Amino acid sequence: MTSVSLDNGDRLEVGIVVNSAGPNAGTVAAMAGLVLPVEPRKRNVFVFEARDKYSDMPLLVDPSGIYVRPEGSVYLTGGAEPEEGDGPADPTDFEVDWPLFEEVIWPVLATRIPAFEAIKPTRAWAGHYDYNTLDQNAVIGPHPQVKNFLFANGFSGHGLQQAPAVGKALAELIVHGGYRTVDCSAFGYSRVAEGRAFRELNVI
Repeated sequence: MTSVSLDNGDRLEVGIVVNSAGPNAGTVAAMAGLVLPVEPRKRNVFVFEARDKYSDMPLLVDPSGIYVRPEGSVYLTGGAEPEEGDGPADPTDFEVDWPLFEEVIWPVLATRIPAFEAIKPTRAWAGHYDYNTLDQNAVIGPHPQVKNFLFANGFSGHGLQQAPAVGKALAELIVHGGYRTVDCSAFGYSRVAEGRAFRELNVI
């Protein structure tokens, strides 16, 4: 890869391109003629108040994938969408799915924590995971043939946790020609090309 064309017709000469386009990573890879099994998947986060306060409560993840944790005087909850409706999403859709809270999340919370039978949702927001359909794990490092095209994609909800280490690893790769602090080779693109899953078991 030698250049990037902009919408206004300008061309930027490049030595290295890092694809860190989040939910749009698959689209960006396709612009370079590369296949990346990453698509936007919509996720909703709900804030609710409860009569009973559990300020020292840890993050709780139900086997259904619904999670809840305290945040100051309120609680945050969300989880994976029902499997039948969890496909590629419109990356411009940020409408909150309120029925998801009423019909799916709240019943699970009330079953797991009886005190949460009486709760009041106060606000919510929606966003998108950069969801790796192969194995729900990150794709990190260079493409085997287009070696100056680097991936930092497909974190499937773990991006905020892993971003500092991945940023450092890619910086080392670019500057020194190899990983020094954190070896991200196991997350390389070769497993995508081979269809070899490196499965992440905890995706919420």
